[in-house]
Amino acid sequence: MRPFAMLFLLLLGLVPSLSVQAEEVLRVLAWPGYADQDLVEAFEQRHRVRVQLSIVDSDDALWQRMGAGQGRDFDVFAVNTAELQRYIDEGIAAPVDFGRLPGTRKQLPVFRNPAAIPGLSRAGLVYGVPYTYAHMGLIYNRKLVQEAPDSIAALWDPRYQGQVLAFDGSSHNFSLAAMRLGLHPFRLRDRDWKPLVLQLVALRRNVLAFYSQPEEVVELFRTNPVALVFANYGGQQVRALRQAGADIGYVIPREGALAWLDCWVISSKTRRRELAEAWIDYMLEPQVSRRLSSHHGLANTLQGEWPGTEGGRIVWLEPVEDSERRGKLWERVISGDRPERLP
Repeated sequence: MRPFAMLFLLLLGLVPSLSVQAEEVLRVLAWPGYADQDLVEAFEQRHRVRVQLSIVDSDDALWQRMGAGQGRDFDVFAVNTAELQRYIDEGIAAPVDFGRLPGTRKQLPVFRNPAAIPGLSRAGLVYGVPYTYAHMGLIYNRKLVQEAPDSIAALWDPRYQGQVLAFDGSSHNFSLAAMRLGLHPFRLRDRDWKPLVLQLVALRRNVLAFYSQPEEVVELFRTNPVALVFANYGGQQVRALRQAGADIGYVIPREGALAWLDCWVISSKTRRRELAEAWIDYMLEPQVSRRLSSHHGLANTLQGEWPGTEGGRIVWLEPVEDSERRGKLWERVISGDRPERLP
């Protein structure tokens, strides 16, 4: 065989491997239920890319994953408006241009006005695109709880010792304990830490387990006599439990229910800005965004009614006074540290 012919065949053999190496990858960090596999595959086919989807189950885990590389490890991620402030402070979140996201024009009016939503903007720049939201009330087992609970204090009720499920998250748990004591859930003072730590130790002793993902609650409900659940995922958990046949109710306690609004955010370190924008716009297409509600029991930003504050009973998350301190103390609480050893 002539030398030039051999070279031609060798080059042909390299073509497939070169195309694989050149395949563009969009790295997405999201929460359970935000991007179903078939929807991801449809996006991949449309844009001829591969989506590397990673799932997180707590704000603490999200911060660790994004902070480890200062945003370099992901192109686009989902985070609530209160936590978003940390990412702006650290230069991890990039401003977004609603003009480059035509899907935002299909959203409810409140979501088309970033200035109306605390936490989305800073110094005239918008950093997040609203995607889904929920309030975190109490789920109760009608077979074990005779009357619907009307207070957060039910999670500490000794009648339900070993029958309570709570969420494994530092910020939410400190805010929850603060609301029980009548304190500001996001502005703890120096004198507040000790009583709140004691409250969380008492909660630890009353719960069956601290869960991370919604499907864990379904499994624990199936295998244990669960009376109460702090519903971190709100309607998503209500829907999942009812689909599993659980006889449950859902209430907003008199102290109010914490609530979150999650947004899609572009990493400031991405080299795939246009593809990240395409992902966000795709997530706002009706057949995609409404999947949140039809399949997962979550609200979407295209239909429905924004709950506002419902007379003060909905407490939207705000940036907290010291995320790092909450995280470190929560790790010690959940690890079983004795109250006298905690600050």
